[in-house]
Amino acid sequence: MIYLGSDHRGYEMKEKIKAWLRQHNRAFEDMGPDHFDKDDDYPDFISKVGKAVSENPLENIGIILGATGQGEAIVANKYPGVRAIVYYGGPKNIVELGRIHNNANVLSIGFAPGNTMSERQEMSPDEVIEAIKLFMDTKFLNEERHVRRIGKITKIEDEH
Repeated sequence: MIYLGSDHRGYEMKEKIKAWLRQHNRAFEDMGPDHFDKDDDYPDFISKVGKAVSENPLENIGIILGATGQGEAIVANKYPGVRAIVYYGGPKNIVELGRIHNNANVLSIGFAPGNTMSERQEMSPDEVIEAIKLFMDTKFLNEERHVRRIGKITKIEDEH
């Protein structure tokens, strides 16, 4: 299952992603928000995505959106088994490597970093969809060294 979540900055882009997922017959669940509210807080919705992905981290994936994607990834990564990576434009091989090497199961998209990180323009819906498609289509390499490293991450989670 694909779980979606955002804050007010990601709401409109999330709605475009939902339309694309429907068009391509991909099962998803929208964890919110269900309407635009400029005063909402991303942890309220991203935590729902993190929890849902955590319930079956080998099968579920999350797509989370915000201006930078950084806070969203921090929230998602609080849940056991969740490995969220951030993408905010540029070369898409970072998305691919996150899946191949880290078996990332949450893609945190910072599609509008201009207001807080730089003067960079927002990513277009096509660019966001392209990154999501790459994330969904790329599979974990499952090499021993990557499995070992993920095991160490899991051990750290278990210690806390």
